[in-house]
Amino acid sequence: MKKHNFFAGPSILSQYTIKNTADAVLNFADMGLSLLEVSHRSKQFTAVIEEASALVKELLQVPEGYTVLWLGGGASMQFCMVPFNLLRKKAAYLETGTWAVNAIKEARLFGDVDVVASSKESNFNFVPTDFIIPADADYFHYTSNNTIYGTELRKDPDSPVPMVADMSSDIFSRPVDVSKYDLIYAGAQKNLAPAGVTLVIVKNDALGHVDRAIPTMLDYRTHVKKDSMFNTPPVLPIFSALQTLRYYKELGGIDKLMLADEEKAARLYDAIDSSRMFVGTAQADSRSIMNVCFVMAPEYKELEGEFAEFATSKGMMGIKGHRSVGGFRASLYNALPLESVEALIDCMKQFEAKH
Repeated sequence: MKKHNFFAGPSILSQYTIKNTADAVLNFADMGLSLLEVSHRSKQFTAVIEEASALVKELLQVPEGYTVLWLGGGASMQFCMVPFNLLRKKAAYLETGTWAVNAIKEARLFGDVDVVASSKESNFNFVPTDFIIPADADYFHYTSNNTIYGTELRKDPDSPVPMVADMSSDIFSRPVDVSKYDLIYAGAQKNLAPAGVTLVIVKNDALGHVDRAIPTMLDYRTHVKKDSMFNTPPVLPIFSALQTLRYYKELGGIDKLMLADEEKAARLYDAIDSSRMFVGTAQADSRSIMNVCFVMAPEYKELEGEFAEFATSKGMMGIKGHRSVGGFRASLYNALPLESVEALIDCMKQFEAKH
């Protein structure tokens, strides 16, 4: 039986990425050695990280004056690295979910934080758009996609100050005007690579303006100067990221990926909206195209467990909602084929007909 991978992260990767990574684990660059056992300073791996960085810049049209970094620690490490390096007096944050809450908590260790808007009182079921960013803020931070609640901000906001964005779960799903940002970061385990590396795109001129001493490993300048090679980088996920980036270019780039993602999400949301049994949880104008969250209608609430078992029996993997919210979540990342979305819709219709 074919398995359909809807896990929220670590999540589905293209077969192109999986096969090429598996081959490299056995024999990297025809060296007769595994990717897992060669020096990160070898010319063969240096070529990998250089090409990966160049493809990030090409696919996202990164302007001059920015550096692409490959760091450890996950996106959660960036919650403190960003204010450590960029917050002088005050930063503005948009509170739209669990990861934004965590980022705000860390930023408050370094200075004043102005939470310009929040959807917490409605259980984060929408992304606020009616807010004012203070012009004296050092930067404005937002989380573009909220995996737990299924909401997303799919366009670059207008801001009087430079922006910082956590794009962990929707990077490479839409064009981005990188020039509006001082820094963009993304944990790799959604749309890029296996867990273990974090992509950072940082404006070089934004660094070096805080008075505080920054520990060496937490200073972006350390990694800019050493081309992400100050310490041993996570070589396997970086190699996998290169394969994914090559695959994205082969498919036609960001615009083609966006159209495919929008079609997958539209089909699943249409199925939910036309169903009597299933109900979407995010407000329509804030719906994520990466993470579709839904629950049973109140009169069918007692069938949630049965549907989870039924869906699993049909090969639907990872559709259980986050433990903090329950219900169901179908993650439709770039590597997920339309075929899998159609299979899930058919599964939902079969279950509804059964009841």
